[in-house]
Amino acid sequence: VCLIVFPAVFFFACDLKNLPAGERLLAAMFQSVTTRTAGFNTIDISEMSEASKAVMILLMLIGGSPGSTAGGMKTTTFTVLILNAIATFRSQENAGAFGRRLEYHVIKNAATIAMLYFTLFFCGGVAISVYEGLPLLDCLYEAASAVGTVGLTLGVTPGLHVFSQVVLIILMYLGRVGGLTLIYAVLSGRNKGNAKLPLEKITVG
Repeated sequence: VCLIVFPAVFFFACDLKNLPAGERLLAAMFQSVTTRTAGFNTIDISEMSEASKAVMILLMLIGGSPGSTAGGMKTTTFTVLILNAIATFRSQENAGAFGRRLEYHVIKNAATIAMLYFTLFFCGGVAISVYEGLPLLDCLYEAASAVGTVGLTLGVTPGLHVFSQVVLIILMYLGRVGGLTLIYAVLSGRNKGNAKLPLEKITVG
């Protein structure tokens, strides 16, 4: 509900001011939903504000829920990270919700998946921006759409050179298959010994 209502309210307040109130509400709601699922657009996305484009990038990276055909890191991954942050702020040992505790490996996997998606998205966007000489935000938008397998575009992709198109193809493949799946496939069966390295305490944050 939050991922649909809050972005829709934001789009309604910041953009689409040339539309009648009814159409403006429908367009804002549709754009809030489609960025995480279908990838269709009923308005000219390139005319939206940079703030709205940034919100859409975040929505594309989050994606849909597990078991769906939507891409992205998945809503549960994003939720686990939020719950872990809340537990840290409250100095709680375990993260959880609704009277249930989350296992450590679930939080670890969520953090790994999120890091992979953000790394792929950022590196891909920067690479395209440097190579093509285009605004960074536009390139980050295209990269987020690719890694989230959304399909939205600001009209930049058709004019890209082969190198940038290959970058987007790689992002789409990794985003669809899942970076964590590839890592498990390559590294599974290794380092399963019971020995542990000495503990080192460092300061973070």
